[in-house]
Amino acid sequence: MKAEQISEHIWSLKTWMIVPIHVWIVIEEDGVTLVDAGMPMMAKGIMKFIKQLNAGPLRRILLTHGHSDHVGAVKRILTQNKVPVYAHDIEIPYMEGEVLYPKRKKLENNLPKQLAQPLIESAHGKLQTIAGLTPYLTPGHSPGHVVYYHEKDKVLLAGDLFNSKKGKLHPPMFTPYMEEALQSSLIVKELKPERLEVCHGSTVFRPADQLEEYVQETTKK
Repeated sequence: MKAEQISEHIWSLKTWMIVPIHVWIVIEEDGVTLVDAGMPMMAKGIMKFIKQLNAGPLRRILLTHGHSDHVGAVKRILTQNKVPVYAHDIEIPYMEGEVLYPKRKKLENNLPKQLAQPLIESAHGKLQTIAGLTPYLTPGHSPGHVVYYHEKDKVLLAGDLFNSKKGKLHPPMFTPYMEEALQSSLIVKELKPERLEVCHGSTVFRPADQLEEYVQETTKK
């Protein structure tokens, strides 16, 4: 597993399983936040890296969504670290196997019931910032998919909102509602991050500059 510091507060951990799989370590004053948890085999490497980083204990796990390649290491990590796991309220019944993910044939029991708790919403319906990361609901790839924006570092951790290759935005694979995902992609225009990170792909710098072309090209397909 390869570790790379991508900004002042954020590290990316990457492994390969046909395609790259990224998870992210975010450092704050109270310790460490893990964003997404990759595959089960990544658990040992994630925990080893957090220990070596010496930036405090793991405090929480934030999920962009509940597909198996994003939650795989959660259960193994929790055997050693009893920390809260957060996902969007909409996503939880899908990843717990209560509701069928759109256009899939089988229920997915990717996490035990009542393990994950909902991200907190304010009185105005906005998702509250947690550990320096502000979540935004971005459905399309999954019903409760969220991205996390680190405002201090101007980094957007985008999960499967996009794929990317050689610094260019590409549409996410296995996305049942691409039109909805395209609408969700407009969050990039709103936030204007300096750096965008995806689970399956490479860094995209100033992604808002590519957005118009990305939407046009994806709409044609």
